[in-house]
Amino acid sequence: MSEELGRTGDRASPALAATPGEACETRTRVAPTLTTVPETSHGSLRGGVLTAAEVVDSAGLYQVIELLGSGGMGEVYRARDRRLGRDVAVKVLPCSRRMDARALLRLEQEARTVAALSHPNIVAVHDLQIEGGTAYAVMELLEGQSLRARLRRGALPAVECVEHARAIASGLRAVHEKGIIHRDLKPENLFITAAGTVKILDFGIAKRTACEPSGSDSNTLLTVPGERLGTISYMSPEQVRAAPLDTRSDLFSFGAVLVEMLSGRRSFHHRSGADTMAAILRDPPAGLHAARRASPALARIARRCLQKEPGDRYADAGEMIADLCAVRTRRLDRKPRAAGPSKTAP
Repeated sequence: MSEELGRTGDRASPALAATPGEACETRTRVAPTLTTVPETSHGSLRGGVLTAAEVVDSAGLYQVIELLGSGGMGEVYRARDRRLGRDVAVKVLPCSRRMDARALLRLEQEARTVAALSHPNIVAVHDLQIEGGTAYAVMELLEGQSLRARLRRGALPAVECVEHARAIASGLRAVHEKGIIHRDLKPENLFITAAGTVKILDFGIAKRTACEPSGSDSNTLLTVPGERLGTISYMSPEQVRAAPLDTRSDLFSFGAVLVEMLSGRRSFHHRSGADTMAAILRDPPAGLHAARRASPALARIARRCLQKEPGDRYADAGEMIADLCAVRTRRLDRKPRAAGPSKTAP
């Protein structure tokens, strides 16, 4: 069973290498989702459908520079904003998915959702253009690396874990306050910029909570109720059971990420997806003992997040942030004392 459910073929879309052959660990570009449909009224046609690059170029606002990467959910390009003179990332659906009405709706709603989440720890959408039936979204270019890339070098120091955990939790609180459940929080969807800022990416399978105010297009669910979507190792027990979700599901995923940052080990990861899902439902998280050695305080927060029952977790991200802000890392932050004058025995 694939580690990702309902997202096969899309593993490259959240974070993509800047240049051919360049490792994602060193420089990564990120783009939001966008909607595209067949175009026949202008531009160079191939089989009656514009290529992804032509979709962007034909509108005249952005000049495509290079392909950054592609996956089952889209093709991501580096482009130049002709109006503002800045480089941006643009993502369009591949030709094979442009007639998929559900994919088009999901991707367009994702772009609109992210655009409404103005927060320093959430990747920013600059633009969503619809021209002659063709839509595409434009996002900031991010320099840095994904958390997954960083974890390939091992566990993070506890001081970095505290900083990153607070940033992720702050972004989650903003997401949840908008009535949105991310549903796919994992190291691949967390990006550490060159300046050290952590940003949450990829709202492609996000879902509105039942309490989201009605009366706007944003009230539409981004996915069909009852679907089991996400990445298995970071699913909450209620996701595994395809049960109704609330924002505490994301807190479970956050706990799994926090344990992995502290220990370098995934909380739930077995040879098969079925075994991994069974472990999520019944087993304690792996790596928690190593996490306690790195930071007992952070491990306690992670343990509470990883409770099997939502009612045993934090009530919301705000409560969790209060505990994160109370964590002290004096022992790790303290600089060695300067050596005093040497003493000799009389």
